[in-house]
Amino acid sequence: MKIVVHARQAQLAEDFRLIVEEKLHSMNRFSVTIDRVEVEIIHEGNPRQGKFSHRVILTSHGAGPLLRAQAASFNDLAAFDLAIKNFELQIRKIHERVKEIPHESLRKKAASE
Repeated sequence: MKIVVHARQAQLAEDFRLIVEEKLHSMNRFSVTIDRVEVEIIHEGNPRQGKFSHRVILTSHGAGPLLRAQAASFNDLAAFDLAIKNFELQIRKIHERVKEIPHESLRKKAASE
């Protein structure tokens, strides 16, 4: 999975990219094909937007469905944590939908034995 980080009007912490890569690579445990994830960080300069001054947008590209999650919070990491939770819920939902679950009743199993 290729990870592209865009920062618009924002200074990123040194370890932010490492945290992003670690959390996004943990999404490989699901059976959803994702080739590339774009992480966009936008800083709002308006001081009245203090609680929601940093916005993170995650967008996936690949053979699987297009996934997009966004969140806003007071700093980059908090916004990323909220966005990754939403992103993971979407991936998990797709993963559960794809799984093969046998829907045989107990009567059919007892009759065949």
